[in-house]
Amino acid sequence: MGWSLTIGRIAGTNIRLHFTFLLFLVWIGTADYLAGGTAAAVDSVVFIILVFLCVTLHEFGHIMMGRRFGVKTPEVILSPIGGIANMERMPDKPVQELLVAIAGPLVNVVIALALMAVFGLGLRNAFVIDFDTASLAQRLLLVNCMLVLFNLIPAFPMDGGRVLRALLAMNMGKPRATALAARIGQGFAFLFVLLGLFYNPILMLVGFFIYFAAGSEAQSAAFTGFASRLRVKDAMEPAPLTLPATAPLSLAVDNLLASPQREFPVMDGSSRVIGLLDRDMMLAGLRDHGPTVAVGEVMRECATISGEQPLVEAFARMRSRGARADVVADASGRVTGILTLENIAEMMMVESAQPGWRFKRRS
Repeated sequence: MGWSLTIGRIAGTNIRLHFTFLLFLVWIGTADYLAGGTAAAVDSVVFIILVFLCVTLHEFGHIMMGRRFGVKTPEVILSPIGGIANMERMPDKPVQELLVAIAGPLVNVVIALALMAVFGLGLRNAFVIDFDTASLAQRLLLVNCMLVLFNLIPAFPMDGGRVLRALLAMNMGKPRATALAARIGQGFAFLFVLLGLFYNPILMLVGFFIYFAAGSEAQSAAFTGFASRLRVKDAMEPAPLTLPATAPLSLAVDNLLASPQREFPVMDGSSRVIGLLDRDMMLAGLRDHGPTVAVGEVMRECATISGEQPLVEAFARMRSRGARADVVADASGRVTGILTLENIAEMMMVESAQPGWRFKRRS
């Protein structure tokens, strides 16, 4: 996520603060300083920092449980509306996803129990308190109890929604379970927005986040559902035009205008793929260097993928690198096609209109 600052690294996971979190701290500190002086400002800022320490521990509950199932988490991002653990993927087995989802709230349960044991507090201290007179421990106890209850609301993709999806997937399969959980999550999103209008604007932000995140998860699950039966060669554009690295950029532009192809594999003198040139690179090259510059000077380097590779894996790799296309080659290094996000999106639209469509193998 842009506009965030790395503040540490634990067990291979970067901890990042979104800049809005820092603005939130400044806003809280300034408001309480104006209302009650330095002591009030320090108390509020310390409380917020401790709350987000609890949120970070919550996220590491997910991260450490995911690691047990081979799921890595490059970073966790803290913002005013909570923490986001950017896991590479969720475990494939519903039971494993359930355990990963429930691990975060269980961390908050442990924190709450520790506060109760150390400070001699009971649940009454959590739910019947006046924030203005309550101790720091009482306020943290309340926050952790609320984190447990709030995160277990079955609003996908929140923790409770992932628990719901995992339970549904045990009986109906992951794609259908995700679609149903996403619809339920979007229903809760509307409720959060409505409540936010009357009570707390932050609930509106949470509602918008849930709505769009649930839709994104549903699309991803729909793709995985149909793509799991396909390989790269089923989705690639076959027999693409190629360009020699020494060719002038003007030749690439001529090929672009004369064909529907938008990405071109670039070859060296031994007919090996050394890069990929797309339309945006051509335009940037024309603007910065002119039509006579060599194609090899404006291309991007790329590795090839196999036509036998599962489409789901190839798509995940493209997304992780921010690539819009990859070159497909056989064992001898001969270019056999190009896999593009545009083609994959078109296949998804066909699958949406006619589920179970049998895509013809391209060659």
